[in-house]
Amino acid sequence: MDAQEYLANVTSSSSAKFEAALTWILSSNKDVGIWLKGEDPSELVTTVDKVVCLESARPRMGVGCRLSRALLTALTNVLIFFWCLAFLWGLLILLKYRWRKLEEEEQAMYEMVKKIIDVVQDHYVDWEQDMERYPYVGILHVRDTLIPPQSRRRMKRVWDRAVEFLASNESRIQTESHRVAGEDMLVWRWTKPSSFSDSER
Repeated sequence: MDAQEYLANVTSSSSAKFEAALTWILSSNKDVGIWLKGEDPSELVTTVDKVVCLESARPRMGVGCRLSRALLTALTNVLIFFWCLAFLWGLLILLKYRWRKLEEEEQAMYEMVKKIIDVVQDHYVDWEQDMERYPYVGILHVRDTLIPPQSRRRMKRVWDRAVEFLASNESRIQTESHRVAGEDMLVWRWTKPSSFSDSER
């Protein structure tokens, strides 16, 4: 018994009618919901004599199967939703933490700038009173005065930003290079307002 006769017996139809139906399916451009399969499922069936079985494109499922599938789909969607929600919530917490750290670092930088200005100005005043040998003070000396050794690594970024801020925004402090104790080093010097500027005021 060939495939057409077997399929015809299953459908309780004559072989001629069944073969005509297969021919119509092959020649139809419409999606009738039935796939014709040959011995090699990967090959496209083009003639009736190569048809081995029929496959439904829209298989029927029982109520229990449909409910199980719907429940599984719903649970999957809920899990995906909560995973996305948790990810976004974690990202928001991370961004808030980062913003708070940046604000704290900004505030610490301005406080460091104020302390540096006070140290450099006080050093210059002491020099005017012959209490200091030089009118300038080493940058690293100021750092070592303001930041204890155990905090220098943690405060490095704050210190670097404060130094950069002073170089760009503070005209009363000049950065110079001097030889001190046989070594070249960067120093800060306090700059007094000129007498011309005072007379202008």
